[in-house]
Amino acid sequence: MSTAPTRKRKKATPKTFKAAYDILKTNAAELQQQDEPDIDNLMTTVEESITAYRICETRINAVQRALDAAFAEEDSTDKNSVTKKDNNELKNDANKTTASEDSSNS
Repeated sequence: MSTAPTRKRKKATPKTFKAAYDILKTNAAELQQQDEPDIDNLMTTVEESITAYRICETRINAVQRALDAAFAEEDSTDKNSVTKKDNNELKNDANKTTASEDSSNS
């Protein structure tokens, strides 16, 4: 008596990074544990994995862009703070110099 291979049902498209990453981990583990390749389900597994990978990649790229923007903004703020601080110190030094010159001329 032969049994027909059980077809794996394609899962719904994951909505989060974690869900997509879990699919990738599960599919990788299933493929590694197979003694013989499950050709009947291979395409479903590959398609599902590609979709999950793209979701992970998109999310990682979005986070990278957000971090780059945040650090660029922080660097810009730090540079402006340093510039303002330097300008204030220069003004104070100039005022001190002018005050000492005025007192020595008196």
